[in-house]
Amino acid sequence: MTTPVTTPVATVVLVVGDVITDVVAVHQQPLAVDSDVPAKVRILGGGSAANTAAWLAASGVPTVFVGVVGADQAGAARVAELEAAGVRTIVRRAEGASTGSVVVLSSAGTRTMLSDRGANLLLTTADVDAGLASGARHLHLNGYTLLDPPARDAGRYALAAAARAGLTTSLALAAAPLLRRIGAEAMLSWVRGVDVLLANLEEATVLVGDGSPVEVAIRLAGYVGHAVVTCGAAGAVWATAGVSAASATSAASGGGVIEAPAAPASVVDATGAGDAFAAGVLSAWLSGGSPAQALRAGTDLGAAAVGVIGGRPTPLRR
Repeated sequence: MTTPVTTPVATVVLVVGDVITDVVAVHQQPLAVDSDVPAKVRILGGGSAANTAAWLAASGVPTVFVGVVGADQAGAARVAELEAAGVRTIVRRAEGASTGSVVVLSSAGTRTMLSDRGANLLLTTADVDAGLASGARHLHLNGYTLLDPPARDAGRYALAAAARAGLTTSLALAAAPLLRRIGAEAMLSWVRGVDVLLANLEEATVLVGDGSPVEVAIRLAGYVGHAVVTCGAAGAVWATAGVSAASATSAASGGGVIEAPAAPASVVDATGAGDAFAAGVLSAWLSGGSPAQALRAGTDLGAAAVGVIGGRPTPLRR
């Protein structure tokens, strides 16, 4: 694992992963089968990795995004949105494939997603190599890339190739039910050695078992440089490799474990909150910020994300 870059202007971040079309339906009433429920519906750019790239760019971080879309109108629109947000794109348009899309049913801070990853599954090592040639000094991979072949091979290659090239690395886990399908042993072997691993509490417990957020974060940090575990309205925990469960109490006061409260927020739609949180953490950490500063930056962006429909920053916030 490498040392964080401390010059923010020179820290170009390469984000690899999914870009999709989000059809977001925010509803106040419970869903009713075979009936009609009023909702606010928006068609927006999405994809966990693309969302993080947009939030990084909005935070002033030079950002390159690598992914795959279909050779269709939706793919062209998704690329144009990222570029308008200040993200440099290296996105392949795959003939015969459709740009990924997700229907998001959002209510009261919870969301259910109906996913068609489409062209995202076609990511290759050649796509990754094109991104690594961009001059980036940090690689951020979204965990969706590791969930299904053939993109999984490209995701694993990205982590290994970035480490060999001396880049720092981060990975955001995704979809606890799908992590259970893959199994903890396999996933932990794939992410071992990553500099910063981000997960919500449910995802983290799939890999290292139940416990308090501090206990879970400490166990997860046994596989990576730093483990960041989010707990929704309860805030987030940062644990650094080498901290033992026995020393958690003293460490929490300023050592290898840092806890941070959630930032105040008015929740409209939780879509993309974790993606924004990841961007805040990385923007601060790569600038040489402390774990406490990184968590604060993450919770601030997460709070901003839940205040609007969709997973991207608005032009006004940029």
